[in-house]
Amino acid sequence: MNTREQPGAYKCHQHLIEDASRHPEIWRLLAGLTLVAVVVVTLNAILFATVVSLGPPGSAAAFLTGSSPFALLIVLASFIFATLGVALGARLFQHRSLSSIVGNQSIALRQFWRVLRALLILSFVILALPPYDLGEPLLVNLGWSKWLLLLPLSLGAVFIQTSAEEILFRGYLQQSLAARFRSPVIWMGLPSILFAAGHYSPATVGDNAILISIWALTFGFLTADLTARAGTLGPAIALHFFNNFAALLVISLPDNLGGLALFHLPYEASDADALRPWLFVDFALMVVGWLTARLVLRR
Repeated sequence: MNTREQPGAYKCHQHLIEDASRHPEIWRLLAGLTLVAVVVVTLNAILFATVVSLGPPGSAAAFLTGSSPFALLIVLASFIFATLGVALGARLFQHRSLSSIVGNQSIALRQFWRVLRALLILSFVILALPPYDLGEPLLVNLGWSKWLLLLPLSLGAVFIQTSAEEILFRGYLQQSLAARFRSPVIWMGLPSILFAAGHYSPATVGDNAILISIWALTFGFLTADLTARAGTLGPAIALHFFNNFAALLVISLPDNLGGLALFHLPYEASDADALRPWLFVDFALMVVGWLTARLVLRR
């Protein structure tokens, strides 16, 4: 079997990596990733300097933590720099377009909406089941009117952020590795490990840092599986978008990317003991969401 051929359930992935397979050399991927890093670091530095110079006192802290609606909108929207970097890297070093990384656009869009609709239905079913409270009372962050007013911008910003991460990890990186190596252990594992490393933040979440990285590692494998089965990034973006919608726009932590949330949890990210039970709940919901997406894709 050719190193580019995909096994069993991942046959659809073959179509997704066709363009990358024309230039599978690893140096091209490394050069592209270097370009992505340069673009992201440079443009974020310019953005940060602009926000700090033009914003009110405290803009720097708000920008770094996403503690205000405006700050978090800017932080999430800045992920467009990663998408731009991937587009440039893929074009210059693999001679392929950004759309080829996403996959067939009509199929990707259809799969995205089917999975997202199923996840929304699942969320309403879960909310209808006991228990009917979340333990300690939630704290109101934004009133309903302000939250709804900001919602179109918030949804757009979350979509930019989640699609950028999927384009980079389950798109550019996964496809480039799959074009060179047949084993899913490599082309699923390495992007997932890097994704987990990016979520390791002991300074923010304390003793839960390892647990959150394990969560991110698992999420990386699950979205990689969805991408390989679907042949587009649509389902992975839908699962990621739904997860971050709930975590950033509905119930969030007060001290970590909580500026756009309707409610805040009554403790901070550094409160490891209080946060840990919810991490296990979130882990279970992630797996259920992945299984739901798998069922939708089989139809």
